[in-house]
Amino acid sequence: MTTIQIEPPTREDKAAWAALFLGYRRFYEMPDDPDIIERVWGWINDPGHQTECLLARDANGIPIGLAHFRSLARPLSGTEAGFLDDLFVAEASRGSGAADALINAIAEIGRARNWSWLRWFTAEDNYRGRGFYDRVAHATPWKTYQVDI
Repeated sequence: MTTIQIEPPTREDKAAWAALFLGYRRFYEMPDDPDIIERVWGWINDPGHQTECLLARDANGIPIGLAHFRSLARPLSGTEAGFLDDLFVAEASRGSGAADALINAIAEIGRARNWSWLRWFTAEDNYRGRGFYDRVAHATPWKTYQVDI
């Protein structure tokens, strides 16, 4: 396992972050969209926006993975929780420990913020991702629904 460093992106990381985010979007068969890249980069660099980002860097400091996450209010329990929106590791770096390091870093942030849990969802056919998720977390009994607007 390589040494993985986890930290928020800097302004200088934009191109590397964008390449990872494009890889993530392509994995889910989303089209390349420069406007979305700019919008999300703006979100993660706006301290007033709920979306946060961490990058996983290899031993040379090169970004090899990303995670986008946010706090989530839980009115029923009167608590805050965390929601992981996106987790992606470059194909050449899978198995490096980057995904574990990203999840662990967000969980540590959650403990510091007194989150009650960290939750995410993934596609039913994301078998490799689900294998990883089954190792680091447990599946919930909740079924996801959506209203398209």
